[in-house]
Amino acid sequence: MSASPQLKTASNDDHKLLRGRPLAERIRAEVATSVATLAEQGWQPRLVSICVGDAQAAVLYVRNQRRVAEKLGIAFEERVYPDSVTQAEMLAVIHALNADPRVSGVIIQRPVPAHLSIKQLQSAVHPLKDVEGMNPASIGNIVYNELTLGPCTSVASVELLKATGLDLKGLEVVVIGHSEIVGKPIAFLLMNEGATVTVCHHMTRHLAMHSRKADAVFVAVGKAGLVTGNMIKPGCALIDIGINQVTTPEGETRVVGDADFESCYDVAGWITPVPGGVGPVTVSILMRNTLTALQLQKRHYESAFASSA
Repeated sequence: MSASPQLKTASNDDHKLLRGRPLAERIRAEVATSVATLAEQGWQPRLVSICVGDAQAAVLYVRNQRRVAEKLGIAFEERVYPDSVTQAEMLAVIHALNADPRVSGVIIQRPVPAHLSIKQLQSAVHPLKDVEGMNPASIGNIVYNELTLGPCTSVASVELLKATGLDLKGLEVVVIGHSEIVGKPIAFLLMNEGATVTVCHHMTRHLAMHSRKADAVFVAVGKAGLVTGNMIKPGCALIDIGINQVTTPEGETRVVGDADFESCYDVAGWITPVPGGVGPVTVSILMRNTLTALQLQKRHYESAFASSA
């Protein structure tokens, strides 16, 4: 039996695979240089991670964030609160972090217990410390093409499309999924680049009619195997943002995306693997946002000091 395209991902000369690591490493190298410069000036970036309740769901994400942060010289503080914590108590925690000049950025790990409003918590994070890019002000700024602290996953996905070398001006793009934290921001980011964007979702009729016309397809719905090879145009770029755990007939658990990798691999010109595609770039964008947040706060404090002198 021949090897499946999924096994071909180990080949370093497979130019069809749009791996996230090379781009992630370039971003991290730039961040590390700037972090070192700020540290010499007495400004140490510090990222605070907040988990509420059972932290097992986010433990791998947090561990990876800590590893990358510390490698780049960014202090990483992990806070875990019981699932009995109230909304008012969590808001008080966030307001305290907003006021703490030692904290550069705050990230709220998902999921949170059902009795908490993640939207309200994210809205409470000060825009200058919103390294996730989830505050409504941060999301809204995308409409005006202001990407100071953009949503990490959305920015990472668009950066990967840029890495193909395709000219985004006039590019026909289909975004499958219209969530507030991924799909919609991606659409605005692409429109700002001059792309012609169609956004599809669970109420879209005849999804394949849209996706087959696209030069690039983004998919982020959380449904394994949703996009198949007969749904995309030959040579297109396929950016798979989905992360799903599936059980094989042999009883093994695998992580797969929202695209059927094998059939899409045969058709696409570029395709992101899952894992190893958008994920590494997303973490790097989080670190870049943490650096940017500190730079913004540094200017804010220096301006306030100068005006009071």
